[in-house]
Amino acid sequence: MLVVIVGAVVAIIVRVVGAGSGERWWRLDRFAQANAMTWYPVVSDPPLPGMIFGLGHGRVAADVVRGERPRFVEFGNYTYKTGSGKNESTHRWGYVAVKLSTPLPNIVLDAVGNNSFLGSNLPASLDKSQRLSLEGDFDRYFTLFCPQGYEADALYLFTPDIMARFVDHAAALDAEIVDDWLFLYTPREASTLDAATWAWLFSVVAALLDKFAQWERWRDERLAAPASAPAAMAAPTPGAPAPAGATALPFAAPAALLRPPPGVAPQGRRLKRGVPWGFIVIFGVIVVVMLLGQVGVFGGLLGGLFSGVTP
Repeated sequence: MLVVIVGAVVAIIVRVVGAGSGERWWRLDRFAQANAMTWYPVVSDPPLPGMIFGLGHGRVAADVVRGERPRFVEFGNYTYKTGSGKNESTHRWGYVAVKLSTPLPNIVLDAVGNNSFLGSNLPASLDKSQRLSLEGDFDRYFTLFCPQGYEADALYLFTPDIMARFVDHAAALDAEIVDDWLFLYTPREASTLDAATWAWLFSVVAALLDKFAQWERWRDERLAAPASAPAAMAAPTPGAPAPAGATALPFAAPAALLRPPPGVAPQGRRLKRGVPWGFIVIFGVIVVVMLLGQVGVFGGLLGGLFSGVTP
């Protein structure tokens, strides 16, 4: 009986959305199951902190393929709209979201290879003062942005071996670390029927997976408790002899608790946004050209009217 009901529901869906969409859904669902993942046709307004999420309206993630082991990872196609009426535009992104075990500073890798002559293809313009140049030829493939004051932390996170993984496997992807997430962005579909795309994205995640342990050992020293606090709490009794060593304590402090707690100080949680001067200049040039064109046409009309008039 249950099989009959499920078959009827599938038949209705295929008739409503069309045979093409029905076949796509069926193939993605089978693919997800074969890889120990789960497929979701639509997720409205996904609550993710990446820069492409939360913009505009009509925010929808489609064909979401989600895995839970060895860590949470999600592949999807995301769209949102800006403007309204005739000026409405639809923006499309493919994304990979990987859950980390600890929050990290907000760091963006802007892939050079997918930019246009207008500059970055990312939907957010970042303050140029946050750029950090890394060693080797990494800057040929990515522009790295990190919060001011977190340059040493970015160098700890992006060691030469991790930079090599990004260059070798993810040079065509933009990347963002925000809170306890790593996002990979692409202007093409990430959840697709194309086997080559899946093989590529799986290889990217696999290449980075074994490096996350190093990232998750990072701690923000800005969250460390003031050194004077324990001393004030453990102030010696007046007249008592001084301790034998300057660092002696009346108890054995567990070493693991001497590190700052997981987390990021407020100044490192979000990058500062910049002004998209390239788009502003180009838009201004277009407006000036249009105005000059209108003046030229108007002047040509006047010249035609008065060309045969002599004083």
